[in-house]
Amino acid sequence: MTQWYRTRAMRLVLDKDPAILTVRRYAPGEIQIGSEILRAPCILSPQQLIRDWAVISIATLGMEQLEPLLAFRPSIVILGSDAPQARAAFDLRRTLEARAVALEVMSLGAACRTYNVLAQELRAVVAGLLP
Repeated sequence: MTQWYRTRAMRLVLDKDPAILTVRRYAPGEIQIGSEILRAPCILSPQQLIRDWAVISIATLGMEQLEPLLAFRPSIVILGSDAPQARAAFDLRRTLEARAVALEVMSLGAACRTYNVLAQELRAVVAGLLP
């Protein structure tokens, strides 16, 4: 089963508005945004892709690493990674709630799908994705 999981890719097609950046496909270790395949952590908003997000894992995230996401003034921040999630996100969630920003931490696939739906709904969303 592990071997199958590593080679599996999920294609997403939700292009209601081509001006909105969405995740086209994801697989363990990579995501595709438009025609570009990314294998490193990135920040994705409906209007902009930041390719070089200097983070190692969700477990080590602090407010300093979230500031580039908060610069988009989102009402929802989604963090997606297939690495084990850490309890550190609980403290970040409380800090962001005080700023009226919701934080959701989930698997990479769930984060990609959720981001796409919210972006197409024109919600103020930004995703930090760690393939």
